[in-house]
Amino acid sequence: MRMGGVPVVKLIAKTPCNGLLPVFAGNCTLSELAPGAITSISPIPGQQRAVSAVLEKACGLGFPAANRVTAKGEVRCIWFGAGQAMLFGAAPKVIKGASITDQSDGWAVLQLQGKDANVVLARMVPIDLRRSAFKNGHTARTILFHMPVSITRSGVNSFDIMVFRSMATTAVQELEVAMKSVAALNG
Repeated sequence: MRMGGVPVVKLIAKTPCNGLLPVFAGNCTLSELAPGAITSISPIPGQQRAVSAVLEKACGLGFPAANRVTAKGEVRCIWFGAGQAMLFGAAPKVIKGASITDQSDGWAVLQLQGKDANVVLARMVPIDLRRSAFKNGHTARTILFHMPVSITRSGVNSFDIMVFRSMATTAVQELEVAMKSVAALNG
């Protein structure tokens, strides 16, 4: 197709980990999640309760406490630091009392599952991810090897890992190396 004598290029949307995942090693699987809309929510100082009430009414969940996740069906709100959360699966246009920003294209969301998922992450993350310390619905901003990430326990042997889209390839490569190392140790 041509437009005014210039060929028109057809653009194809690709996920951050297009062609990289899934990866399997030992009893672990690394896959990419498609969370839909991702919206950053930062309540204006003194407005967190009001913002939580707005979220409750609009989405059925409140603003999360520090290091926690709130969820209702497919919609989740993940604590993302002091006075900030990421809302997944809903795209509000306005939240009175908060600054909101669409972050959908800026993040890769990976899921590491398997009996040794916490052992794999222990090689790369400087926090205690054992089930006794980091329970379902717990979340943390930390580093994965050298990359800033958000890690959320999403199941007994499952972690959701958010990394900047620009670091997706590196994150997948580093996690794959750790998965293969743990698998080799287990024979």
